[in-house]
Amino acid sequence: MLFADAGLSAAQISSLFVIWSVTAFVVEVPSGLWADVFSRRLLLVIAPALTGAGYALWTFFPTYVFFALGFVLWGTGGSLRSGALQALVFDELERAGASGAYARLIGRSQAAGMTAAMAATALAAPVMQLGGYRAVGVASVAVCLLGVPVGRSFPESRGRGRHGENYTEVLREGLAEIRGAPAVRRCLAVVMAVSGVDALDEYLPLLARATGAAAVTVPLLVLLVTAGRTAGGWLGGRGMRWAAPALAAGSVCLAAGAGIGRPAGFVLVAVAFGVFQWATVAADLRLQERISDRSRATLTSMAGFGTEVVAVLTFAGYALGSSWTGPGPLFVLAAVPYALVALVMWRTG
Repeated sequence: MLFADAGLSAAQISSLFVIWSVTAFVVEVPSGLWADVFSRRLLLVIAPALTGAGYALWTFFPTYVFFALGFVLWGTGGSLRSGALQALVFDELERAGASGAYARLIGRSQAAGMTAAMAATALAAPVMQLGGYRAVGVASVAVCLLGVPVGRSFPESRGRGRHGENYTEVLREGLAEIRGAPAVRRCLAVVMAVSGVDALDEYLPLLARATGAAAVTVPLLVLLVTAGRTAGGWLGGRGMRWAAPALAAGSVCLAAGAGIGRPAGFVLVAVAFGVFQWATVAADLRLQERISDRSRATLTSMAGFGTEVVAVLTFAGYALGSSWTGPGPLFVLAAVPYALVALVMWRTG
């Protein structure tokens, strides 16, 4: 709404999303290298500051050029955080002899993020009513700036710098791990697939409307799925040995819930997305356990890059399929990759 109310055309708004995506693609892997060569904690400090700066540009300079700059800053901030956070948390827990807590902490952090997003969505309307876009923007900047001291509070035992190592050396080490360890390759593929196909949640409103639900009911059905995902995050770290069969069961729930063609089917869809969120944490844990500290952030960022690629392919596949059939059958088809990923997870054991 902000962009449209600022007078931007549909084409201009679409171009902003393209700029955002391209920025994420370009910065994702280099940010992992920066984290491994320099300081992972430093990137966690810079990331929210950049995102907040982007929101500030939107708030105080609502024109196309500054919207575009804001998306560049937002995309860069997200990429700096990706990879660095997982690497820092896993390594510090491992040094403390508590690596078994990784999945639980990451899952709960993701669940807390989704809960905060739901709360922010609920608060946006009254804040907008009181102060308009300026008030919403200032609040968004303030929340981002709160992330700076939070990032600074993380411990980092490895220190800053890698004693003379450069980007090429770290990248070479990471690629050598991928080439030399089939288990690492499979884990990377699983993380990319499980995380990337979650782009389907962008189409949940279309699926809800296709069930014949009333317009006022559609947001509630989408909220139900978000609640399922949040529950999956809170359960992260529990029952990890059942990840493969649980993911297979989740694919069945997705196919059944979407195939019913009625609002009641969203209960099964919510269960499926909860399982997918939980399985994402399990896949991330398996990857972290199989890669070394020396290039951990780099490889995790590569997984993030692959996730974006899978998401784009999902968008393209949905767009192509939508010319032939409706949301229900497309979601049923989308359940198939999850079943295949479950098989790969079972093989990585």
